[in-house]
Amino acid sequence: MGCGQVTAPETSQPPEPYRFRGRHITVAGLGVSGLPAARALHGLGAHVTVVNDGDDDRARTQAAGLEELGITVRLGEQAASILPEGTELVVTAPGWKPGKPLFAAAEQAGVPIWGDVELAWRLRGQGAPPWLAVTGTNGKTTTVRMLASILGAAGLRTAAVGNIGVSLLDAVLGDEPYDVLAVELSSYQLHWSSSVRAHSAAVLNLAPDHLDWHGSMEAYAADKGRVYEGNRIACVYNADATDKPSTEDLVREADVQEGCRAVGFTLGTPGPSQLGVVDGILVDRAFVEDRQGSARELAEVADVDPPAPHNIANALAAAALARAYGVPAAAVRDGLRAFTPDAHRIAHVADVDEVAWVDDSKATNTHAAQASLAAYESIVWIAGGLAKGAVFDELVAGSAKRLRGVVLIGADRALIREALARHAPEVPVVDLARTDTGAMLQAVQEAKRLARPGDTVLLAPACASMDMFANYNRRGEAFAQAVRELGA
Repeated sequence: MGCGQVTAPETSQPPEPYRFRGRHITVAGLGVSGLPAARALHGLGAHVTVVNDGDDDRARTQAAGLEELGITVRLGEQAASILPEGTELVVTAPGWKPGKPLFAAAEQAGVPIWGDVELAWRLRGQGAPPWLAVTGTNGKTTTVRMLASILGAAGLRTAAVGNIGVSLLDAVLGDEPYDVLAVELSSYQLHWSSSVRAHSAAVLNLAPDHLDWHGSMEAYAADKGRVYEGNRIACVYNADATDKPSTEDLVREADVQEGCRAVGFTLGTPGPSQLGVVDGILVDRAFVEDRQGSARELAEVADVDPPAPHNIANALAAAALARAYGVPAAAVRDGLRAFTPDAHRIAHVADVDEVAWVDDSKATNTHAAQASLAAYESIVWIAGGLAKGAVFDELVAGSAKRLRGVVLIGADRALIREALARHAPEVPVVDLARTDTGAMLQAVQEAKRLARPGDTVLLAPACASMDMFANYNRRGEAFAQAVRELGA
């Protein structure tokens, strides 16, 4: 299978240089992406104005630091709705919704809008390191960090950057001479990118998420699919996906460079041009000379931490991108063995009275929770929070046979309770009405009461955390602390 339409061969160099000096550029948003963008553009001689819809203590502190450099900053919702006079380019933080009045004014005035990723791509110099890009609804950060570990095991100078929390601008404009970058890209970032051309890219999975931002599943998938545009070597897709549109569909629609290949990954036995699993071994039938008749052993399933099915899929995607870059098989094994997963991602907290306690607070949507629930046989499930418009029938119906009991917390817990009543009426449910942060301790105590030896108590909320906690990290920390108190 090809990667879709084919364009003429080209290099991965940036498009026609944009002249920044003397231009009037508006940066929309402060934070991880806005601050480095404003500083970089100011350093290039642009007249920079930053607008930010927040006007809290943090924003004012950040604004003061920029103003010391001579950058104009306007705070508040009204200021952030008005396009500054003379603006020739808008550079936006990725989270700003397309429907903002600022963008409508820019489009009406014919002013281009770039994201921070687009800006970083255009600021790359000659001989800049290629990008191996990863997107998807879930698993992006883990896969990018696995990829960086594999590249590092091959002796390559690399970094995990982008939506992972490390600014691409800092990586592009810094002094570190990278060989290749492992780049995490969100659907927001891809929406505001038009000229990015990766060496190779992967879309891990697609499930409804951020639909309030994108407007529809079709628009969300289309933005994810941008990551394949202009790929030179490999478009990596999930061969097990059944949802429509699938990641394979996005590959078919992509406009890539001549010779770019479609490479699938599967948890089953791989076909030609795929990576997969055979008898507990991760194998490659894509980057070998005889794809029809041979396979290369890469690593054992036991080398993946944790060896849950969705995490094995992450490892296969990372391996595919690394192999596309020419990394030897031994480096895949060594990189996976050296990889340590981030906190709150299906992390084992403790065993108490023969019950395992697992923190997957990062499972903030139904797709992630489904993958987490599939990793265990008998579960007391702690779930709930902000649903973000999600529905839970498919999740509950698919996991009902694994559930020993359920403890519900958070503002939208009723939606999960109703799905449980429809699809798992025999499963005991504890509904905690309190929504203060102390509810987590009570949830853990109730879960202990429901659990039996051999069970797993799993925090996989399937919801966002902001109704009760500052973020999913704080939620996971509260869970882990409550478990430790239980053990003590």
